[in-house]
Amino acid sequence: MNPAYDKKLFKHTYDVIVKFHEVDMLHIVNNAVYFNYLEQARIKYAKDLGILPSEGIAKNGTAFYMARNEINYLKVALFEDHLRIYSRVSYIKHSSFGFEHIIENNSNQKIIAEGFGVLVHVNPLTKESIPLPKDFVNLVSEFEKSVQIILE
Repeated sequence: MNPAYDKKLFKHTYDVIVKFHEVDMLHIVNNAVYFNYLEQARIKYAKDLGILPSEGIAKNGTAFYMARNEINYLKVALFEDHLRIYSRVSYIKHSSFGFEHIIENNSNQKIIAEGFGVLVHVNPLTKESIPLPKDFVNLVSEFEKSVQIILE
């Protein structure tokens, strides 16, 4: 991950307000909560782009499994902070793709965390990876002009 992400590369945003149950005894957002923020941002991204199956998640005979998920914590977030999650698909491979995220505190525009994840397109019955649908690749490529296509 790159600690100097350029926000201009990120076309999709998702806003959250830190809730009381998301802070720990140190009065900061618990480290595990950031993974929830990134998951919510990925789902919103997929809904906004129309890449979720119309039948619902995993109801069309395919699913996406999280294969890798990481976060670099740069600053803390506190109760009632307004956060903006920037998300983008940075690359697409044959059956997987990578998401990049940055989380910014809206009040001071400081980046407080950066994240990266890899999702794999899977047949839920066989648990084997399967190629990403062409519609998926086309929709993301159209939205993310800088996405790197690495078809193996």
